[in-house]
Amino acid sequence: MRNLLSLIFALLCAFQPLGATRTLAFLGDSLTAGFGVGAQESYPSLIEARLKAKGMDWRVINAGISGDTTAGGLRRLDFLFKQKIDVLFVCLGANDGFRGFPVIEVEKNLQAIVHQAKAKGAVVVMAGVQIPENYGTDYRKSFSAIFPRVARKEKITLMPFLLEGVAMRPELNQPDLIHPNVTGHRIVAENVWKVLEPVLAKH
Repeated sequence: MRNLLSLIFALLCAFQPLGATRTLAFLGDSLTAGFGVGAQESYPSLIEARLKAKGMDWRVINAGISGDTTAGGLRRLDFLFKQKIDVLFVCLGANDGFRGFPVIEVEKNLQAIVHQAKAKGAVVVMAGVQIPENYGTDYRKSFSAIFPRVARKEKITLMPFLLEGVAMRPELNQPDLIHPNVTGHRIVAENVWKVLEPVLAKH
């Protein structure tokens, strides 16, 4: 009888109660950090506002750092997972591409991020990035192929391109034509939400 009660208690402790707060973290670079816009205007903050408006009990962490690379994101992972992360949205690689890092190195880092996050119990969603045409056709093609390949290998949800409908459009970007402006972030948030909503609903 005592063993049965101990088992029941252990099972109860293993599950969070209904309505318990879940955590959604965004691991990224300046695109995620919201470079050049207000703290509440970045796409992760807009996702958080939407979750609250819908009454969905999720805490959002914006772990975007301007200038970060896939190697930097990998190094930060242990610190980020000092807290429980239920869903991790990863968007890294733009700075690797701008610096011409080897494709094999970028892919290795991304796969390690996904693998380690999954091992810690998180559901991972990844967004792809693209680099400008002046980096050469071969490199651009090889670079873009990283993200679907990692998603396929790790069996995770992929958002093919974070800046779909926003990239290189002057009216949706800051003067550098790299970082979205306030309107651009709203479009990014809308696109990200379409990918994230079914994932979050499962929780």
